[in-house]
Amino acid sequence: MHIHILGICGTLMGSIALLAREQGHKVTGADENVYPPMSTQLSDAGINLIDGYFDDALIKTADIIVIGNANLRRGNPAVEAVLNGEKPYTSGAEWLGRYLLKDRWVIAVAGTHGKTSTTSMIAWILDSAGLSPGFLIGGVPQNFGNSSRLGKAPFFVLEADEYDTSYFDRRSKFLHYQPRTLVLNNLEFDHADIFKDLDEIKNQFHLLLRSVPSQGLIIHPNDDPNLNALLEQGCWTPRLTTGTESISAQHLAADCSNFSIQLKGETVGEIRWPLTGEHNVRNALSAVAAARHAGVSPDIACEALSAFTGVKRRMEVLYDDSILTLYDDFAHHPTAIKTTLEGLRAQVGNEKIIAVVEPASHTMRRGTHAETLCTSSQTADETIWFQPDNIAWDMSVLANERNKIVKDHKTLIETVLERIRYRKEKIHIVIMSNGAFGGIHSKIIEGLQTY
Repeated sequence: MHIHILGICGTLMGSIALLAREQGHKVTGADENVYPPMSTQLSDAGINLIDGYFDDALIKTADIIVIGNANLRRGNPAVEAVLNGEKPYTSGAEWLGRYLLKDRWVIAVAGTHGKTSTTSMIAWILDSAGLSPGFLIGGVPQNFGNSSRLGKAPFFVLEADEYDTSYFDRRSKFLHYQPRTLVLNNLEFDHADIFKDLDEIKNQFHLLLRSVPSQGLIIHPNDDPNLNALLEQGCWTPRLTTGTESISAQHLAADCSNFSIQLKGETVGEIRWPLTGEHNVRNALSAVAAARHAGVSPDIACEALSAFTGVKRRMEVLYDDSILTLYDDFAHHPTAIKTTLEGLRAQVGNEKIIAVVEPASHTMRRGTHAETLCTSSQTADETIWFQPDNIAWDMSVLANERNKIVKDHKTLIETVLERIRYRKEKIHIVIMSNGAFGGIHSKIIEGLQTY
């Protein structure tokens, strides 16, 4: 089959292209401003890329067109050519469900936070147990070095996103996946560009619950009020609640880098890893429970997680010496900022922490979480907020003696370097954004060389 993908350089679409190529399909693709690292991965896999969406010959010769979600709407020349040519077309999520996930045991991870990390943990546990799972993850796990692979049947581990599917399918992507094992990490309001309130998101999650078979399993924490309200709307599948006697954790280190796992009060394994924070303990509990449903014993799961090294852009250390540690973190929501900084504080004690935050997500740019943003970073000694041009609210309300507002990248880099210039005691700087942030990470590291 010849599959032509419009918007191929996105994380999901690029991963789909690699999976389709691994299946033996001929894959071509088009995108605006073809860019690395995805373009490099695709080229290395022998996938022909076109810079610009429209290529009439490829659209005409392809057996099916997979249409991405970014910038692909009615009026786009490539979309119009597909429709006018009466070519078979589908979304990326629908293609996954129809052509790849069929007959696989799908383990899906959904929720507002922790999807990438938890999905990576589950895939790593199954791989360590010799099961060679397939996976598709919205980030790059350090243990694997890539975001997707076909793997061997039956297991396929999948990050299940609630964002809408395409311009012609407004349902959440995860409604195409039909998981047998479903992890629900948490539920908060997000994606203000497509959902008007939390109830609209709950509705999509309720439809997801309706798709899980009665012989499957739903794993969720015991203390998330929004998830509990969701489950009260209807659940037809057995549930395992984490943080209860069924499965829980006992902390053995204040920063959560060492803890044991209990089943019905009995210790079944211990995890010692480089990750920190209560949120990662919760992710680990869900991962151990999901792997157990797939047949992996908790002791093997704990041994695997002790060798888990994390995910790129999730508190990834970019630079480290005796005085400075510089981190890159994919912060998309105030809760993610808060839990990440709390984990770091528990690890480093009284050492100075500076958070450098770009409100890059649609929700934060709209000001939906303006009231909680300031307190989200209060664990840091100082927060430097970057105010982008496309912000819809006045970020000056955040400014105080511990919160500085900067409006251009040059000043931002100079401000960060100034904090480092005369350092004598250890300092931790966390760059927090779910966007590219103008490439300031590398520019700060380059600036360090002048000191």
